[in-house]
Amino acid sequence: MNDAMWAGTVAITGHGDAELEAYLARPLSDAPRGGVVVIHHLPGYDSGTREFARTFAAHGYAAIVPNLYSREGADAAPDDQAAAVRAKGGLPDEQLVGDVAGAAAHLNALEHANGRVGVIGHCSGGRHAFLAACSLDLDAAVDCYGAFVVNDPPAGSPLRMTSLLSKAPDLSCPLLGLFGEDDKFPSPDEVAALDAELTKLGKEHEFHSYPGAGHAFFAVERPSFRPAAAKDGWAKIFAFYGRHLSA
Repeated sequence: MNDAMWAGTVAITGHGDAELEAYLARPLSDAPRGGVVVIHHLPGYDSGTREFARTFAAHGYAAIVPNLYSREGADAAPDDQAAAVRAKGGLPDEQLVGDVAGAAAHLNALEHANGRVGVIGHCSGGRHAFLAACSLDLDAAVDCYGAFVVNDPPAGSPLRMTSLLSKAPDLSCPLLGLFGEDDKFPSPDEVAALDAELTKLGKEHEFHSYPGAGHAFFAVERPSFRPAAAKDGWAKIFAFYGRHLSA
Protein backbone atom coordinates (compact mmCIF):
# COMPACT_ATOMS: atom_id res chain seq x y z
CA MET A 1 0.00 0.00 0.00
CA ASN A 2 1.29 3.47 -0.91
CA ASP A 3 0.23 5.70 1.97
CA ALA A 4 2.42 8.72 1.17
CA MET A 5 0.53 11.90 1.96
CA TRP A 6 0.65 15.67 2.17
CA ALA A 7 -0.67 17.25 5.37
CA GLY A 8 -0.75 20.84 6.49
CA THR A 9 -2.70 24.02 7.14
CA VAL A 10 -4.89 25.59 4.47
CA ALA A 11 -7.45 28.39 4.36
CA ILE A 12 -11.07 27.74 3.42
CA THR A 13 -14.21 29.86 3.13
CA GLY A 14 -16.86 29.17 5.73
CA HIS A 15 -20.27 30.52 6.70
CA GLY A 16 -20.75 34.18 5.87
CA ASP A 17 -17.61 34.14 3.69
CA ALA A 18 -15.42 33.95 6.79
CA GLU A 19 -11.88 32.72 6.23
CA LEU A 20 -11.19 29.68 8.39
CA GLU A 21 -8.01 27.85 9.19
CA ALA A 22 -8.23 24.15 8.34
CA TYR A 23 -5.99 21.09 8.45
CA LEU A 24 -5.90 19.07 5.24
CA ALA A 25 -4.42 15.59 4.78
CA ARG A 26 -4.51 13.94 1.36
CA PRO A 27 -2.81 11.03 -0.40
CA LEU A 28 -0.10 11.79 -2.94
CA SER A 29 -1.36 9.16 -5.36
CA ASP A 30 -3.41 10.14 -8.42
CA ALA A 31 -6.24 7.67 -7.72
CA PRO A 32 -9.77 9.11 -7.58
CA ARG A 33 -10.77 9.58 -3.96
CA GLY A 34 -13.64 10.52 -1.73
CA GLY A 35 -13.41 13.27 0.85
CA VAL A 36 -14.09 13.37 4.60
CA VAL A 37 -14.91 16.46 6.66
CA VAL A 38 -13.70 15.74 10.20
CA ILE A 39 -15.62 17.88 12.71
CA HIS A 40 -13.69 18.53 15.90
CA HIS A 41 -15.19 18.13 19.36
CA LEU A 42 -16.05 20.83 21.90
CA PRO A 43 -12.45 21.04 23.25
CA GLY A 44 -11.53 22.34 19.83
CA TYR A 45 -9.10 22.00 16.97
CA ASP A 46 -6.65 19.70 18.67
CA SER A 47 -3.88 17.28 17.75
CA GLY A 48 -6.07 14.20 18.22
CA THR A 49 -8.59 15.43 15.65
CA ARG A 50 -5.83 16.25 13.17
CA GLU A 51 -4.49 12.73 13.67
CA PHE A 52 -7.90 11.41 12.58
CA ALA A 53 -7.46 13.33 9.31
CA ARG A 54 -4.05 11.74 8.69
CA THR A 55 -5.55 8.31 9.38
CA PHE A 56 -8.13 8.87 6.67
CA ALA A 57 -5.44 10.05 4.25
CA ALA A 58 -3.40 6.91 4.93
CA HIS A 59 -6.47 4.93 3.87
CA GLY A 60 -6.91 6.79 0.59
CA TYR A 61 -9.24 9.69 1.44
CA ALA A 62 -8.70 13.43 1.40
CA ALA A 63 -9.70 14.66 4.86
CA ILE A 64 -10.10 18.16 6.20
CA VAL A 65 -10.60 19.51 9.72
CA PRO A 66 -12.04 23.04 9.66
CA ASN A 67 -11.16 25.05 12.74
CA LEU A 68 -14.70 25.98 13.69
CA TYR A 69 -13.34 28.39 16.28
CA SER A 70 -11.26 30.44 13.82
CA ARG A 71 -13.48 33.46 14.35
CA GLU A 72 -12.16 33.78 17.90
CA GLY A 73 -8.90 35.18 16.52
CA ALA A 74 -6.13 33.78 14.33
CA ASP A 75 -3.50 34.61 16.93
CA ALA A 76 -5.36 32.97 19.83
CA ALA A 77 -4.22 29.59 21.11
CA PRO A 78 -6.62 26.73 20.33
CA ASP A 79 -7.44 26.29 24.02
CA ASP A 80 -8.33 29.98 24.31
CA GLN A 81 -10.48 29.79 21.19
CA ALA A 82 -12.33 26.79 22.65
CA ALA A 83 -12.86 28.56 25.99
CA ALA A 84 -14.35 31.57 24.21
CA VAL A 85 -16.79 29.39 22.27
CA ARG A 86 -17.81 27.45 25.39
CA ALA A 87 -18.50 30.75 27.15
CA LYS A 88 -20.92 31.58 24.34
CA GLY A 89 -22.76 28.29 24.78
CA GLY A 90 -21.27 26.58 21.72
CA LEU A 91 -21.53 27.17 17.99
CA PRO A 92 -24.68 28.41 16.26
CA ASP A 93 -26.12 25.57 14.17
CA GLU A 94 -26.43 27.71 11.02
CA GLN A 95 -22.76 28.70 11.26
CA LEU A 96 -21.69 25.08 11.69
CA VAL A 97 -23.60 24.00 8.59
CA GLY A 98 -22.06 26.79 6.52
CA ASP A 99 -18.56 25.92 7.70
CA VAL A 100 -19.00 22.23 6.86
CA ALA A 101 -20.37 23.20 3.45
CA GLY A 102 -17.24 25.27 2.83
CA ALA A 103 -15.00 22.39 3.90
CA ALA A 104 -16.86 19.97 1.61
CA ALA A 105 -16.54 22.38 -1.31
CA HIS A 106 -12.80 22.63 -0.68
CA LEU A 107 -12.48 18.83 -0.81
CA ASN A 108 -14.48 18.60 -4.04
CA ALA A 109 -12.24 21.24 -5.65
CA LEU A 110 -9.09 19.17 -5.04
CA GLU A 111 -7.41 17.31 -7.86
CA HIS A 112 -8.52 13.66 -8.04
CA ALA A 113 -11.70 14.27 -5.99
CA ASN A 114 -14.46 11.86 -7.03
CA GLY A 115 -17.25 14.19 -5.94
CA ARG A 116 -18.34 12.12 -2.94
CA VAL A 117 -18.00 13.60 0.56
CA GLY A 118 -18.69 12.18 3.99
CA VAL A 119 -18.64 13.75 7.42
CA ILE A 120 -17.60 12.43 10.83
CA GLY A 121 -17.53 13.87 14.33
CA HIS A 122 -17.05 12.83 17.94
CA CYS A 123 -18.97 14.17 20.98
CA SER A 124 -20.32 17.61 19.97
CA GLY A 125 -18.82 16.84 16.57
CA GLY A 126 -21.07 13.79 16.37
CA ARG A 127 -24.09 16.00 16.91
CA HIS A 128 -22.73 18.36 14.28
CA ALA A 129 -22.18 15.49 11.84
CA PHE A 130 -25.85 14.56 12.19
CA LEU A 131 -26.87 18.22 11.79
CA ALA A 132 -24.74 18.58 8.65
CA ALA A 133 -26.18 15.39 7.16
CA CYS A 134 -29.71 16.74 7.74
CA SER A 135 -28.85 20.13 6.24
CA LEU A 136 -26.49 19.40 3.31
CA ASP A 137 -26.40 16.95 0.41
CA LEU A 138 -23.75 14.51 1.65
CA ASP A 139 -22.90 10.91 0.77
CA ALA A 140 -22.22 9.40 4.22
CA ALA A 141 -22.19 10.53 7.85
CA VAL A 142 -20.64 9.03 10.99
CA ASP A 143 -21.88 10.05 14.43
CA CYS A 144 -19.48 8.96 17.18
CA TYR A 145 -21.39 9.35 20.47
CA GLY A 146 -22.92 12.67 19.52
CA ALA A 147 -24.63 14.29 22.50
CA PHE A 148 -27.93 16.20 22.40
CA VAL A 149 -29.23 14.82 19.13
CA VAL A 150 -32.35 13.40 20.80
CA ASN A 151 -32.59 15.38 24.05
CA ASP A 152 -31.73 18.96 24.99
CA PRO A 153 -28.81 19.55 27.40
CA PRO A 154 -29.77 19.13 31.06
CA ALA A 155 -31.11 22.07 33.01
CA GLY A 156 -28.32 24.38 34.11
CA SER A 157 -26.00 23.44 31.26
CA PRO A 158 -24.18 26.41 29.69
CA LEU A 159 -24.61 24.86 26.25
CA ARG A 160 -27.28 26.36 24.02
CA MET A 161 -27.67 23.25 21.87
CA THR A 162 -31.14 21.85 21.29
CA SER A 163 -32.46 18.50 20.10
CA LEU A 164 -32.08 17.70 16.40
CA LEU A 165 -34.66 14.91 16.28
CA SER A 166 -37.10 17.06 14.31
CA LYS A 167 -34.51 17.27 11.51
CA ALA A 168 -34.33 13.49 11.06
CA PRO A 169 -36.75 13.50 8.07
CA ASP A 170 -34.15 15.58 6.19
CA LEU A 171 -31.26 13.12 6.66
CA SER A 172 -29.65 13.12 3.22
CA CYS A 173 -27.35 10.10 3.39
CA PRO A 174 -26.61 6.81 5.16
CA LEU A 175 -25.64 7.21 8.82
CA LEU A 176 -23.26 5.12 10.91
CA GLY A 177 -23.60 5.56 14.68
CA LEU A 178 -20.98 4.34 17.18
CA PHE A 179 -21.84 4.55 20.86
CA GLY A 180 -20.74 3.38 24.31
CA GLU A 181 -23.22 1.51 26.48
CA ASP A 182 -21.89 3.29 29.57
CA ASP A 183 -22.29 6.78 28.08
CA LYS A 184 -24.72 9.26 29.61
CA PHE A 185 -24.66 11.81 26.77
CA PRO A 186 -26.03 10.13 24.72
CA SER A 187 -27.52 7.47 26.93
CA PRO A 188 -28.55 4.06 25.55
CA ASP A 189 -32.17 5.22 25.74
CA GLU A 190 -31.37 8.19 23.50
CA VAL A 191 -29.56 5.95 21.02
CA ALA A 192 -32.59 3.64 20.96
CA ALA A 193 -34.93 6.59 20.40
CA LEU A 194 -32.86 7.85 17.46
CA ASP A 195 -32.68 4.35 16.00
CA ALA A 196 -36.46 3.99 16.26
CA GLU A 197 -37.10 7.38 14.65
CA LEU A 198 -34.77 6.70 11.70
CA THR A 199 -36.29 3.24 11.25
CA LYS A 200 -39.79 4.74 11.23
CA LEU A 201 -38.68 7.25 8.59
CA GLY A 202 -37.03 4.58 6.45
CA LYS A 203 -33.61 6.25 6.71
CA GLU A 204 -30.60 4.04 5.99
CA HIS A 205 -28.52 3.70 9.15
CA GLU A 206 -26.58 1.25 11.28
CA PHE A 207 -25.86 1.69 14.97
CA HIS A 208 -23.34 -0.17 17.13
CA SER A 209 -23.04 0.15 20.91
CA TYR A 210 -20.04 -1.17 22.82
CA PRO A 211 -20.28 -2.72 26.30
CA GLY A 212 -17.78 -1.40 28.82
CA ALA A 213 -17.27 1.80 26.82
CA GLY A 214 -18.41 5.25 27.80
CA HIS A 215 -17.98 8.65 26.22
CA ALA A 216 -14.84 9.40 24.15
CA PHE A 217 -13.74 5.79 23.78
CA PHE A 218 -11.84 6.70 20.59
CA ALA A 219 -9.64 9.24 22.43
CA VAL A 220 -6.25 7.54 22.87
CA GLU A 221 -5.01 10.29 25.20
CA ARG A 222 -7.84 9.91 27.73
CA PRO A 223 -8.63 7.37 30.46
CA SER A 224 -11.91 6.77 28.60
CA PHE A 225 -10.03 5.11 25.70
CA ARG A 226 -11.21 1.56 25.02
CA PRO A 227 -8.83 -0.11 22.52
CA ALA A 228 -11.11 -2.98 21.50
CA ALA A 229 -14.11 -0.72 20.90
CA ALA A 230 -12.00 1.84 19.03
CA LYS A 231 -10.38 -0.81 16.82
CA ASP A 232 -13.75 -2.26 15.90
CA GLY A 233 -15.17 1.22 15.40
CA TRP A 234 -12.41 2.16 12.95
CA ALA A 235 -13.03 -1.05 11.00
CA LYS A 236 -16.72 -0.21 10.74
CA ILE A 237 -15.96 3.37 9.66
CA PHE A 238 -13.67 2.26 6.83
CA ALA A 239 -16.12 -0.42 5.68
CA PHE A 240 -18.94 2.16 5.71
CA TYR A 241 -16.97 4.79 3.81
CA GLY A 242 -15.73 2.10 1.42
CA ARG A 243 -19.33 1.44 0.44
CA HIS A 244 -20.46 5.03 0.18
CA LEU A 245 -17.45 7.19 -0.78
CA SER A 246 -15.79 5.00 -3.40
CA ALA A 247 -15.55 6.26 -6.98
